[in-house]
Amino acid sequence: MATDLSTILPRVLIVSRRSVRKNKFVDFVGEYHLDLIVSYGAVPVIVPRVSGVHMLLESFEPIHGVLLCEGEDIDPSLYEAETLNLSSEELEEIRRIHVSDTAIDKEKDTIELRLAKLCLERNIPYLGICRGSQVLNVACGGTLYQDIDKELPKEVPEKQRVVHMDYDDYDGHRHPVTILENTPLQQWFRDSLDKDGRMEISVTSYHHQGVKRLAQRFVPMALAPDGLIEGFYDPDAYNPEEGKFIMGLQFHPERMRRPDSDEFDYPECPSAYKEFTKAVVAYQKKLNSVTSVPKSLKLDGEMEKRRKIIVRSFSLARNIYEGDHKTSSSKESELEAGAEFLESNTALSLQQETRLKQMGATVRNASSYLERLKLNEEKEKLARNVLGKMSVERLSDLMSFYHMMGEICFETLEKKILEAVRDP
Repeated sequence: MATDLSTILPRVLIVSRRSVRKNKFVDFVGEYHLDLIVSYGAVPVIVPRVSGVHMLLESFEPIHGVLLCEGEDIDPSLYEAETLNLSSEELEEIRRIHVSDTAIDKEKDTIELRLAKLCLERNIPYLGICRGSQVLNVACGGTLYQDIDKELPKEVPEKQRVVHMDYDDYDGHRHPVTILENTPLQQWFRDSLDKDGRMEISVTSYHHQGVKRLAQRFVPMALAPDGLIEGFYDPDAYNPEEGKFIMGLQFHPERMRRPDSDEFDYPECPSAYKEFTKAVVAYQKKLNSVTSVPKSLKLDGEMEKRRKIIVRSFSLARNIYEGDHKTSSSKESELEAGAEFLESNTALSLQQETRLKQMGATVRNASSYLERLKLNEEKEKLARNVLGKMSVERLSDLMSFYHMMGEICFETLEKKILEAVRDP
């Protein structure tokens, strides 16, 4: 029995992080993320950090949401990092102190940046936690501090400086952030904010890099005392009920739990995951409503009559092609309907045209179709020659673009078909 796609839970893609265990690479995703996604009604689909996966992302369709979380530092060349104010000695010290984070993983960068750009192109819900927020900012043209401890103290008074990570107390370390008004974070945490009007909460923090220049499309939601942006979102792409959600959080709400307990510091900690999943569910419903044709669709009398005439025309053409190639004047008149249909249908692929020719459907105007087939072959040869000279990165970008255009064409075609059926 065929599976009804409308009953399948929405899919959230999460890219794994690579680690070494017993001298072998192991891919993993934090269980807290998976638990929260599942508890709010979506299915986490893990995209393994494996070489070449960035070329296979179409195989993970349909994509209803993307959650990106922890990982190593993003390759600085991807955001044109300004390292002129850091000496070679300082850069070496950063690599020594943060050895596990500064080991650049270019494959993970490529996979996650491609997914982020895909979400931005299609308005697919996106939630970035920690590194995931940095990926989102970089994907939109923003930049990052190479190291907060080395760069921010030069700009911030000592009393405002913040410790953003503590290797000895990962889950226990907290620092305050100020939540900005009229943002989703204020809406989520309003019951836990100080009654004296202070818009502060204490958050779990584990990062040595952060947003330096926020991409233009985003608005800050939370700031650390040293001015570092701890949360941001796109206000034009935020409406979970309508399937819109583009957000980055530098802190870890999923890990803000009391010692030796799964109880959250604040009841609102899971809100980001709850609202994100709400958007994912809405996005799936919206996608299904556009790309599916009603099962009970029936042609009215006039359209059914037209369909039978065209079917008769094609059937006659096939019989002529397979048997007697001579046609009577009466049969030629019956071929008119099929010929007119083919001439008006400009969306046929090369494979479809070849198949129709084999069936005899193009007997009446075979010469024009042969010319089109030859022209298409020449275009294909030229395209293969041009694409063969492109880099893997450019080919990947081109494939993503045409995939997006294909989705738009498909949606438009579906609408036109429905319109034609309802209003012949």
